[in-house]
Amino acid sequence: MCVCLQGYDLIGIRETWWDSSYDWSVGMEGYRLFRKDRQGRRGGGVTLYVNDQLECMELHLGMDEELTKSLWVRIKGRAGAGDIIVGVCYRPPDQGDRADEALYRQIGAASCSQALVLMGDFNHPDICWRDNAAERKQSRKFLECIDDNFLLQVIEEPTRRGAMLDLILTNKEGLVGDVKLKGSLGCSDHEMVEFRILRAARRARSKLTTLDFRRADSGLFRDLPVRIPWDKALEGRGAQDSWLIFKGHLLQAQEQCIPTKRKSGKSTKRPPWMNKELLGKVKQKKVAYRGWKQGQVAWEEYRETVCVARDQVRKAKALTEINLARDVKDNKKSFYRYVSDKRRTRENVGPFGMKQVTWLPRIWRRLRYSATSLPQSSPVSARATLPSSQKAKAGTGRMQNHPL
Repeated sequence: MCVCLQGYDLIGIRETWWDSSYDWSVGMEGYRLFRKDRQGRRGGGVTLYVNDQLECMELHLGMDEELTKSLWVRIKGRAGAGDIIVGVCYRPPDQGDRADEALYRQIGAASCSQALVLMGDFNHPDICWRDNAAERKQSRKFLECIDDNFLLQVIEEPTRRGAMLDLILTNKEGLVGDVKLKGSLGCSDHEMVEFRILRAARRARSKLTTLDFRRADSGLFRDLPVRIPWDKALEGRGAQDSWLIFKGHLLQAQEQCIPTKRKSGKSTKRPPWMNKELLGKVKQKKVAYRGWKQGQVAWEEYRETVCVARDQVRKAKALTEINLARDVKDNKKSFYRYVSDKRRTRENVGPFGMKQVTWLPRIWRRLRYSATSLPQSSPVSARATLPSSQKAKAGTGRMQNHPL
């Protein structure tokens, strides 16, 4: 719960003690769960929570997966950016050579991707990362695997009682940044590691459907339950059976009378200032651009079309913000919906724990200034006689997100 409240996009856990009896309690709202429990004994499992807004799928690397305590997930990158493979691993201190070799083959297969981030507890406390040397034979083989696959180890501080057991490996310099140790969590004696993956990821499109009440046949919906002979349908039934019968008829009426629609995300919503006329101007600009690229439209004509479309969009934005500011006391919901829509969704697979500050005071000051500067007249005349200087002030200074 503590890490969920931080808003991380990825949460990796190793050395879990879970089995099938924990299925009901390990899920977290807003995350997709990948887990691999240790078979035959307690402890040693690995888990990865992925923000459900990210497109991802589990990977299976090699034929000896039952020997290793690791799991791998591919996260879809944005167009042209490539995918990212994220791995979580736990290597017990007494792991044998056969399991080590299976793990090294998996690491080799994963490192062929454009971007790899592998985090886990590898239990090699004798490795000196500054000199890239180790005392034990198994640790030296682990270093050879890292060198053979051109991996970088980015943690520089001890993570458990002066030993660096927990590692983050990546195959691309600059892919992982802002690595911090955040103290132990719960009863664990390991430090919690927080970091960012500096690569844009593709946000999953919503596949949820919702009821479209605007197209509902409310008259038929009221009429259908009346046609059912409830006395006969519920005769001799208990409370639970009666409820299930009523629920079934209600859902049948809902399916028959209320259509559904795909729930759209922020990226598919039309801005509040966009109307049919503006949409036509934007389309004209795109047509003019294609014509200019093909040599069918002169540069001056294309430039004039762009200027007209841009000016009308700016005026529409300014008027929308001024109207929101004027009506904020009577219609707070529209104001806060507009402010919320101005926030931009995070695009990185990280930031792990990175806070984003939206400059709400900036837009609030701008809208308050626009409201107090308006002439005292009716709403219709005020919209029509707004001075151009106030329009410019209301339409500039777009809100942005700034990482701390």
